Amino acid sequence: MKKLLLIGCIPLVMLVGCGEKDISNKEVKVYNADGDSLGNIKLKEVSDGVEITYQLKGLPPGEHGVHIHEKGVCKAPTFKTAGNHLNPDDKKHGLLHPDGPEAGDLKNIIVKDDGTFDGTDMAPEVTLKEGKGSLIKTMEGSSIIITENKDDGMSQPSGDSGTRIACGVITKKQEK
Repeated sequence: MKKLLLIGCIPLVMLVGCGEKDISNKEVKVYNADGDSLGNIKLKEVSDGVEITYQLKGLPPGEHGVHIHEKGVCKAPTFKTAGNHLNPDDKKHGLLHPDGPEAGDLKNIIVKDDGTFDGTDMAPEVTLKEGKGSLIKTMEGSSIIITENKDDGMSQPSGDSGTRIACGVITKKQEK
């Protein structure tokens, strides 16, 4: 009887599993204003938020601001279609601001002289799951923007970080 019960449960487990999509890992392809690929950013859901792993090349050397934006649209050359920073709690911009940070505020990156940046960061106020702070709250999703200058961590609304120079879309759609 136990064998029959176990065999009968297997199709049920498989059926339940088939309806779920693994969104605990995402890979975001990043492009500059000319449409050139700059590499990718990997996102991984962890207990403390979303871990961000950068593997980028072709960026101008120096320090650059990075922000998660509210819309998953990266229309070059200005990337204004990405909207504002992700800010579901209506906080002030900046990792250093006493009334911040916004959920989309990330640490600056420092690009090497050869145009590469490999590193990690943590976004504690966001998730790849459904709900508040979700990076994929709609099929459109959200985006990651890299700016020409560093983010000063305080100035409103975007840390005096200058022009948007690169963009990548975070979407519900599974990559093929």
